Amino acid sequence: MGISVFNKIKDFGSELFDLVLGAEHPKVYYHPQGKIKDILDKLPQLKQKYRPTPWLTNSHVHLLYFDLIRKQTIKLAYDRIDQLTMSDGGITAIAWYGYNLPPDTPTVVIMHTITGTPESMRELVRDLNRYTGWRIALCLRRGHAGLPMPVPQISLFGSTSDLKEQLNHIQSLFPASDLYAVGSSAGTGLLVRYLGEQGEDTPFKAAFAMCPGYNTEIGFKNVHPFYSKMMTKKLFKYFIYPYQNTWSQIASLERVLSATNLEEFEKEYFEMAGFEDYETYCKSINPIYVFENIKIPLMILNAEDDPVCSIKNLEPYKEPIQQMSNVAVVTTKKGSHCAFYEGWRSTSWAARLMADYFLIEHNK
Repeated sequence: MGISVFNKIKDFGSELFDLVLGAEHPKVYYHPQGKIKDILDKLPQLKQKYRPTPWLTNSHVHLLYFDLIRKQTIKLAYDRIDQLTMSDGGITAIAWYGYNLPPDTPTVVIMHTITGTPESMRELVRDLNRYTGWRIALCLRRGHAGLPMPVPQISLFGSTSDLKEQLNHIQSLFPASDLYAVGSSAGTGLLVRYLGEQGEDTPFKAAFAMCPGYNTEIGFKNVHPFYSKMMTKKLFKYFIYPYQNTWSQIASLERVLSATNLEEFEKEYFEMAGFEDYETYCKSINPIYVFENIKIPLMILNAEDDPVCSIKNLEPYKEPIQQMSNVAVVTTKKGSHCAFYEGWRSTSWAARLMADYFLIEHNK
């Protein structure tokens, strides 16, 4: 009797602690008869509660911990960084980790965040290598990490033509390596746009999109005002001010510099992205226009408390996604923006999910 009472008290205490943490089972949206169901059934994480690190239950604290502490303290030395000249003379790069693994080792290709650099992406690079044992190729977009900009062109969401050239470089070095893809935040826009444009014509075996904003034409409207203002200042700092001579002939420069938030910036910078008007820019980069043409397995992860890529952005696409055989969306109550720390040691729940998903796909 005593043991029974003790167990009930223990269970009640555990449930109460989970309630305080906001620990819940992930929600999964997918086609119940779809091809991706077999993969979902083999992922134990999706059947267990996601328990955020106890002191990171507030979405803002969670995000600031990720952005201001973890990004600054993770130590990782890349094996090499290849600077690539694109067909139009523009410069991109690929940062490698695990470069000297056997040639037939799979490679995870990462598409980074809106101001991503090799330094800011170290934790995800390290975790994916650690969990899978695979090679990591971080594809750097134009203007990132202080790359030279001989051609006056940048894009918040990248360029699918640049990505194709980067993939050609990766495949030329490792023709026997299976490729898997991860997009993080703004990098999901590039990933999903590429997958939708290519359909089945892609070397990727499977892909994972972490914290997408979905429709790029409305996503920035839902960014928390503090982060929208802060990130706009970062765009000026990294992509405008260091390249003043590059942008001197751009007629819209003053309008871009007058932007006070991400929505205003995105609506004015289209000329810097190489387009004549905003409508043409949107038709060329918005992943939503080609989303339903994705043919490979794609898992998407969003946190319901994300202050940057709001969960509201998902709502119009829940039904279409559940009609697609190869796509699943996972949402967690907590996780903030691209953080998803769990346990007392603050390890990444998301990186573990990505790795297990890829390993299951690879071992089918």
